Amino acid sequence: MSRMTALKKYQRLEAPGLWRERPGAQARDVIVGLREATLVLSDPRSEAPLTQWSLPATQRMNPGQMPARFAPGADAGEEVEIDDGEMIAALETVHRAIERRKPRPGRLRGVLTAALLVTVAALALFWLPGQMKSYASRMMPEPTRADLGDLALADIARLTGQPCRAVPGRRAAAALAQRLFPEAPPRIEILRDALGAPAHLPGDLLLLPARLVETADSPDVIAGHLLIEHLRAETDDAVRPLLDHMGLGATLRLLTSGAAPAEAAKGYGEAFLSRPPAAEPGPDQQRAAFEAAQVSSALYGQAMKGQSAAAETLVKDDPFALGAPLVVMSDESWLELQAICSE
Repeated sequence: MSRMTALKKYQRLEAPGLWRERPGAQARDVIVGLREATLVLSDPRSEAPLTQWSLPATQRMNPGQMPARFAPGADAGEEVEIDDGEMIAALETVHRAIERRKPRPGRLRGVLTAALLVTVAALALFWLPGQMKSYASRMMPEPTRADLGDLALADIARLTGQPCRAVPGRRAAAALAQRLFPEAPPRIEILRDALGAPAHLPGDLLLLPARLVETADSPDVIAGHLLIEHLRAETDDAVRPLLDHMGLGATLRLLTSGAAPAEAAKGYGEAFLSRPPAAEPGPDQQRAAFEAAQVSSALYGQAMKGQSAAAETLVKDDPFALGAPLVVMSDESWLELQAICSE
């Protein structure tokens, strides 16, 4: 699926900033890094990621004032101050690019919407709702997918509790995403309760159960779960079951306005948590994913014996059996990740 690649001149742009992780917290010096679909805030001394924000969700809180204040959403709590003109211009350009993708109200849109509704009414007997949802899923831009993922996660959190937010653990999760998927790091969220196995949501969002993270023998095991779930997400589009839950009316509104009703995902949490996981990728695919990420597959294979048909292959055919893979994460970061739900 496509990402926000139109602003190539700003890729890898970095600037200093002042970050507050919550209202009233002491400001902290950070390096603000603009990536393809995320904004990464890093420690200027160690260069370790502290947090990452979704670019589509990032918004300026004080238009026209300096220093510019940005946040990962109106009610996020955390924010960063930036006075670097080039970085501010880049973020404003990203915002305008996202806004341009959204249909605007007006006469032309009204005519097109009316024509679309007439056409849909005329062809309702032939163009089945399932086909319409497939079309919406194929044509949906990345910012809309991210919005749907946030809607779904908000409803799921009714049952699982809010995603774990301890700052050192979030920093470790962001670093792990960067380590495993350097070209396009996904967003990793860890949920306290009810989630029985790794899962994924629209907007490149990977979910892990807290118990899995807390009891894993090593970061290689967690890395394996993320690699396999990322493979599942590539073949199992998480948008489609969400559209099925939203129904035809909300899907039509999404097609015509570019946004789903706020209540469209209500009740999705129960359906999501009760749905069986997507089919497991084949052993060759799994082994290739470990090799590409330079992670040993043997530890994950050992942990998955009796649960995965590929476990024996991953143990026997570890691509790094005769050589050392790259370290997944430091001992300190691993302990921080395991304690992400401590607050």
